[in-house]
Amino acid sequence: MGLPELLATLLVVAVCGLLMAGYPVAFTLGGTALAFAVLGEATGVMRFSLLGALPPRVFGVMTNEVLLAIPLFILMGVMLERSRIAEELLETMGRAFGRLTGGLAISVTLVGVLLAAAKGVVGATVVTMGLISLPAMLRHGYNPRLAAGTVAATGTLAQIMPPATVLVLLGDQLNTAYQAAQLAQGKFAPDQVSVSDLFAGAVIPALALVGLYLAFQIGVALLRPHACPAIRREPDAPTGVALIRRLADALVAPLALIIVVLGSILGGLATPTEAAAVGAFGAILLTARKAAPTRSAPVTLAILAAAGLLVLHHVADLRVGRADASAWDDAAVAAAFVLLAALAYGAAAAIATVAREKILQPALAATTQITAMIFTILIGATMFSLVFRGLGGDDMVQRALGDLPGGVAGALLIVMVAMFLLGFVMDAFEIIFVVVPIVAPPLLRMPGVDPVWLGILMAMNLQTSYLHPPLGPTLFYLRGVAPPQVKTLDIYIGVIPFVLIQLGMLVVLWFRPGLATWLPHLLAGG
Repeated sequence: MGLPELLATLLVVAVCGLLMAGYPVAFTLGGTALAFAVLGEATGVMRFSLLGALPPRVFGVMTNEVLLAIPLFILMGVMLERSRIAEELLETMGRAFGRLTGGLAISVTLVGVLLAAAKGVVGATVVTMGLISLPAMLRHGYNPRLAAGTVAATGTLAQIMPPATVLVLLGDQLNTAYQAAQLAQGKFAPDQVSVSDLFAGAVIPALALVGLYLAFQIGVALLRPHACPAIRREPDAPTGVALIRRLADALVAPLALIIVVLGSILGGLATPTEAAAVGAFGAILLTARKAAPTRSAPVTLAILAAAGLLVLHHVADLRVGRADASAWDDAAVAAAFVLLAALAYGAAAAIATVAREKILQPALAATTQITAMIFTILIGATMFSLVFRGLGGDDMVQRALGDLPGGVAGALLIVMVAMFLLGFVMDAFEIIFVVVPIVAPPLLRMPGVDPVWLGILMAMNLQTSYLHPPLGPTLFYLRGVAPPQVKTLDIYIGVIPFVLIQLGMLVVLWFRPGLATWLPHLLAGG
């Protein structure tokens, strides 16, 4: 090993050591990289002028349209969380299924799926589910281990369920790595892999994983009914048509929002950023409607106006200033302006409502905090990646992976194991920004490695490491909000069946790449 490779290796070791010691991630990445850049200049193995490429790279990050979806999806999740829609969903679903043995666990899983799709951030989903679901399950006599395992596993679905924030960041990094791999192979008109491709690739594996969770819970209900007893019906609880109406009221609005967001992305009607804007706007409307139901007329007007604009867009040409416009087109354009005015009025009223109810400011503050954290890590990781490549680390990784026994499968297995172990001590965002740019280009140069399949494998792998005892971050999130009667050992033992389910799903995905690639190819017409 030459001096450049030695410095590149020491750079990675130093970063991992400092992160484990608890130093801030973004400043550790950037500061350590800067120190090794100075060391590289002093030893003559790297030119310090290479850092002149950092400002254009940072500017590229900040102007990346795909990454604009991050704060919008986060705002969507925070708004839905603070509107208390999740609590209403769980209560209503619990009444609908709770009279069945294991029904409350099934309800928690189904609500968790909706929250995962709405929030897109594991920590927020686990904390919300832990505060709402876990006490309810314990109160109704559920085994603490089953209850804790169900909540923890359901919360980690935010790692793989579109539109997960992790998938947005992973899609952006994989696209860069995929293009770099193709350029290295002499293909100067490279193909791209988009965030929409990763969303489509994650749908079937995520739903299959949910199906396995439900199958396990049904099995427990059949074999150990005392661990998940049915809920006794309260005398004043709604039944029949009243329960169906209440379930529809609680379920239809958030479900419709998620379908609109994902449907527009998967159907090619909108980019992830555009769909995220629609999701954030819809979440504000739903929050205003929930916070002040007696003053919801402007919100209803805005929803109807938005629906009317969609219909007009499909039945008429709304471009203005056309010489060949018909009378019908002119009338449609005039109607569109009226609907836009109604939409603007409803949006202004909704924003005023959530501000009056003291929801808007905390939601914006939380969104800003999370977004700033992600982008600060990304800038630090950009510095790290630049210095690592300047020291020749990318060539070293390429040679190391190529020399591993087992060829492509051996290299991929080593990377998956490394990412799994790193998931114990590093956040998914850190792994995506630090590890993926290093290992993805050489992996994507190897024959038979599809970028969408690789991305979903990585996402599901990180999801499993998030849940795995003893250091999975999800376990610590849940421990922080769990009632005192739930012991740490209960949480650790409770998640083991779900970890085994996730590992089994990961193995199936390894041998059946079509689970991740079929839907993207279908939507692309391939």
